Amino acid sequence: MRPKPLYVETVIRTDLDTLWHHTQDPALHRRWDLRFTEIRPLDGLDGHFRYASRFLGVTVEGIGVSVASRDWPDGGRTSVLRFASADPLSLISAGAGFWRYTPVPGGVRFVTGFDYGTRWGRFGQLADRVFRPVFGWMTAWSFDRLRLWLETGVPPEAQPLTAPSAARCVRTRPRARVTAGASS
Repeated sequence: MRPKPLYVETVIRTDLDTLWHHTQDPALHRRWDLRFTEIRPLDGLDGHFRYASRFLGVTVEGIGVSVASRDWPDGGRTSVLRFASADPLSLISAGAGFWRYTPVPGGVRFVTGFDYGTRWGRFGQLADRVFRPVFGWMTAWSFDRLRLWLETGVPPEAQPLTAPSAARCVRTRPRARVTAGASS
């Protein structure tokens, strides 16, 4: 059975441009996102970046590229990216995802959805059964850390590790709404 893509959603009491800036600027992004210890643009390659993650003394690197962004009639925005790692220590071989920013009363609904393929054959698939939920939790915790930063002004480095909570984020994609008169 194929694992489900990861999904995280939260509402942040800020404006779309501020949220966009804090998520699209690599120097700001790495400050709030637990998944990355480094994110830096690649010289001469617009939209390309190198990322690194360090866990238990092991550093894994990869490359990402912002492949598209779009403004929506509702005032929202979407950013789409692809990522890959040739690092043999990386469980993730390649993947893709999106960030969707939708203005709502009192703030911006910030959503991500992403999926990836694994390496190491059957062992990688089994390891992903543990890794994927942890990676989803890290994403949600990071979204809440960003929320706290933008809503309170307390920078991520000054927040106690117990301040952000993954539980404050939605982690299951909502089912499609059924319209009146439609049959299921």
